[in-house]
Amino acid sequence: MKKISRRITIITNACLFLLIVGVFMVGFVPERVVPINGGKEIGAIYNGNREKRNVSIMINVYENTKVVNGILDVLSEKGAKATFFVGGCWADDNQTTLIRIVNEGHEIANHGYFHKDHAKLDVKGNEQEISLTGTVVESLSGVRPTLFAPPSGSFSNTTLEVAYNLGYKVIMWSKDTIDWRDSDKTTIFNRATKNLTNGDFILMHPKAHTLSVLPKIIDFYKANGYDLVTVSESIGENGE
Repeated sequence: MKKISRRITIITNACLFLLIVGVFMVGFVPERVVPINGGKEIGAIYNGNREKRNVSIMINVYENTKVVNGILDVLSEKGAKATFFVGGCWADDNQTTLIRIVNEGHEIANHGYFHKDHAKLDVKGNEQEISLTGTVVESLSGVRPTLFAPPSGSFSNTTLEVAYNLGYKVIMWSKDTIDWRDSDKTTIFNRATKNLTNGDFILMHPKAHTLSVLPKIIDFYKANGYDLVTVSESIGENGE
C-alpha cells in the first residue's frame, strides 16, 4: 500500500512540475502569429532567407550618435550594409546622421518613439509610438520605414495588428549580442558569430565596446562566405 501511495505521489508531483513549466513557457514566449483580416495570419519575423548565405546586422539606436557614426565608418570601410532601427526621439535630434545612413545605402527602420513596452500598450498607444516615429523619420530623411522592431523585443497581438495596419513588418532577432548590458569584447564577438546560420539577424547597439569589435565580427562573416545585407533584402518582398 505504501509503495502504491508513493508511486501516486511521484506521478502527481511530476504532472504538477510539467504544468508549471508549461505555464512558464506560455507566459514568456512572445506571441508570434495573430489572425487578421478574414483569417490572414501575421507574425513577427525572427530571421531572413535561410537559403541564401546572408546575415543582417541590426543596430537599435536611442543614444550615442558619435558611436553610430563610427559604426557607419566601419561599415563603409568593410563594404557592408546594416539596418538601423531608430528611436523617434533620437531621430528628432540627429537628422544629419539619418541622412548619412540613407546616403550610404543602409536601411532606416522604426524602433518606437520613447522606447516603451509595446506589450503593455493598447491600440492607441501602439499607434502613437509607431506612427509618430515613422512620420519623423520620413520628414527628416525622405524615407518611409517599413520595418518595426519593438523595444526590448516586447510585443503583443495588438502590436502585430497595429503594425500590420500601418504597413510595417515586426522584426525580432535570431542572435543577440546583449551589448547594452555586457561590455566584454570576446563575449560580444562570440554571441555575434557562434553557430552562424544563413539569414541570421544579429542585434547590436551603438556602444563603444561594440564599435571596437565590429571590424573583427564583419571580417569573420566575410571569411566564412557571408554577405552583409539589410533586413529587408534578407527577408525579400514576401517577408519570408
